[in-house]
Amino acid sequence: MKIGKYSVHSILSGGFKLDGGAMFGIIPKPLWSKSNPSDNLNRISLVTRNLLLVSDSRKILIDTGMGNKWNDKAKEIYEIDFSRFTLEQSLKDLGIEPSDITDVMLTHLHFDHTGGSTKEENGKLIPAFPNAKYYAAKKNYDWGINATDRDKGSYLKENFQPLFENGVLHFFNEKENLFDDEIALLAVNGHTIGQQLFKIFDATTTLLYCGDLFPTSSHIPLPYIMGYDLQPLITLSEKKELLPVVVEENWKLVFEHDPFFAAATVSKNEKGFIVHQKFETL
Repeated sequence: MKIGKYSVHSILSGGFKLDGGAMFGIIPKPLWSKSNPSDNLNRISLVTRNLLLVSDSRKILIDTGMGNKWNDKAKEIYEIDFSRFTLEQSLKDLGIEPSDITDVMLTHLHFDHTGGSTKEENGKLIPAFPNAKYYAAKKNYDWGINATDRDKGSYLKENFQPLFENGVLHFFNEKENLFDDEIALLAVNGHTIGQQLFKIFDATTTLLYCGDLFPTSSHIPLPYIMGYDLQPLITLSEKKELLPVVVEENWKLVFEHDPFFAAATVSKNEKGFIVHQKFETL
């Protein structure tokens, strides 16, 4: 897909599982399991899906997946699966090496969004993309460094603190456009404090990389909000504010964790907001 100066690629960087009840909050299992069946431990299958934006001067990676710094216990809990795809291989399939990436933009610093940002080398944690500048919201970094007992298990400092210590982590203003007029930032705070969504657009096409506001296509209806969200009523208000624009301007939403569909458009009927058309690829 081409948007303005950028060639846009959806790439898969791993598979994992999380508890279905936690992923859908107050929604009863007979409803969410229709689209997202669970295993015998009540876990649903998810993926990490990243975006690669390529122009003449930049190769921008949005989020970095789970990474591979996991012990056996964690691999079992989350059933982390790199057998089908990894970030490195997905980039290589497009002719991209880690050293080619110029910029890494992070929606937020949870382990499934920034785990691949660092790697271990000679007993030290270093940036996984050696020539890249990394970007995140300072508000989210500050929260992650001092996360609460409720969510500190999602903010694993080995994934982002080395970026700061190596001087490659930069903080952007929540309301600015990054690099040019074709990438805009949308700040949301329901899931966690200081999450950033990325809008990539030109005169005819708009993509929104949804992070954890809409982790899957099943989360389009307003009440479908994760139990992980710190401020679920804020998430609700963010969805109410954003979805009418998505419908009116025919944005395509890109889902970071949907194991079946890369993106979708949205419509509204008498029951509320629903998926209009789903896309397996961009």
